[in-house]
Amino acid sequence: MIAFRTSLTASGAALCLALAVAVPLSTAHATPATTTTTTTPEPAFLSAHEMPPSSTPWTADPVTDGLPEYGVLCAEGVIPAQGTRHREFRTELDTGGQQVTTVTASRAEAFALVTKLRRALLSCGERIEQESPEWDATSRTHGKVRVKAGAYVYSLDTNHREVGTKDIHLFSVGSTGRTVTFIEWGQMGWLKDAPIKDFKGTTRTALNKLYG
Repeated sequence: MIAFRTSLTASGAALCLALAVAVPLSTAHATPATTTTTTTPEPAFLSAHEMPPSSTPWTADPVTDGLPEYGVLCAEGVIPAQGTRHREFRTELDTGGQQVTTVTASRAEAFALVTKLRRALLSCGERIEQESPEWDATSRTHGKVRVKAGAYVYSLDTNHREVGTKDIHLFSVGSTGRTVTFIEWGQMGWLKDAPIKDFKGTTRTALNKLYG
């Protein structure tokens, strides 16, 4: 199931298209023991000024636990809510973005999540057209960013034939250790106008910044 959303107005209004354990621990008669707890720092998020340049300033919402309220475009059902936090970004015009970061249980799980996200991003346009024929949608890959364990960049071009809405989204996904981060940027317009080089720079910053 895909939640498709795009920012359309200067006020940031969104047009949405729905392509729609706790384990008991028993310790009877346990002998008290001294334990040492190691606290893993929370991964850091992008700041507003680290998003690709825009004609109006970016603002950033607070980092929030769980998945975004309106889902993750092209990755619905792929990113788990557990271990996930997100931050949303916007400008005064028609540009928006978000960063979604998940701390998995192991490096193997992180690698598996990156693989699932890459497949979801590459097939996103085809899935949108199959589920909503009134949309033309094309997904493309834009190569690898050499940072940490590597990050991968994709785009999604969409056009609603009846409404005439044309939008472009950029995505990246990468990992470091057990942590996976997913970044989205989007605005009205065409792929030729998308800041792919700057977005790759934002992706590099995000991966380097996760744990300082």
